[in-house]
Amino acid sequence: MSLTLPTPFTTLISATQLQDLQGSTTPCMVFDCSCDLMKPEIGPEQYREAHIPGSIYAHLDNALSAKGDRSITRAASGGRHPLPARDVFASWLGNVGFDNSMQAVVYDRQGANYCGRLWWMLKWLGHENVAVLDGGFQAWQAIGGSIASGEESARPAANFKMNEPLVQLVDVDTVVSQLGKATQHVLDARGAPRFKGEVEPIDPVAGHIPGALNRPFNLNIGADGRFKDAATLHAEFTTLLGRRNPAEVVHHCGSGVSAVPNILAMEIAGLGRTALFAGSWSEWCSDPTRPVAQG
Repeated sequence: MSLTLPTPFTTLISATQLQDLQGSTTPCMVFDCSCDLMKPEIGPEQYREAHIPGSIYAHLDNALSAKGDRSITRAASGGRHPLPARDVFASWLGNVGFDNSMQAVVYDRQGANYCGRLWWMLKWLGHENVAVLDGGFQAWQAIGGSIASGEESARPAANFKMNEPLVQLVDVDTVVSQLGKATQHVLDARGAPRFKGEVEPIDPVAGHIPGALNRPFNLNIGADGRFKDAATLHAEFTTLLGRRNPAEVVHHCGSGVSAVPNILAMEIAGLGRTALFAGSWSEWCSDPTRPVAQG
């Protein structure tokens, strides 16, 4: 007998909840966003080796950014992983069979580093019913979830309709114009050595946006591989922010990808849905006239 679940899931979904969802009457599509930033071929290889049955692979470079798109002038942001135009992304969703009636579930194998991007992008297109699989593919394996390999059969195309964004996208000019003002608090999700400017393995300039706070995205994940509980996240973010208004936080990282776990964590913590500077450090440091801080 099919279950009827109290959906939608809009932040996190557990592996057991996903199993129940797949056995329910709720239309659902699962996306595998596994990735290795330095070796882009690793993600597709991991997917082909093992994935949740029926899941669609969403490549960071080809589906979740305009990096591999020759029509780069239509990108919705700058940086190493520029957001594709909203209509381009909506077309991709329809092509893989996703429509507005569906609950989306996204996962990866890298601590929600990459699947958070798709979570945010669906909200950006006005689709609220999307959740991150808490604990990722490892959590699915831990409960003995069924596993598929190889490629999935293509699904019939669907018509995905864009709606008004449910998240705030901030561009580099806005960050520049608000720099140093009390109404903007920049939160950097990169690791501390990159933030301090001690190392920079990817971008041409080391350091951070002046006045930014540092919250490496992996601090949101507990020893069990899942997001920390809401109370713990609330305490950690409020300690970091001090008297700053959480609603005025603007998140960034290297290229607008690993910043999203901080956005998700703040929402789990009950601190609201905060803004993303998608161009991030890679766009910021591309212009030598923009100030850089170190230490």
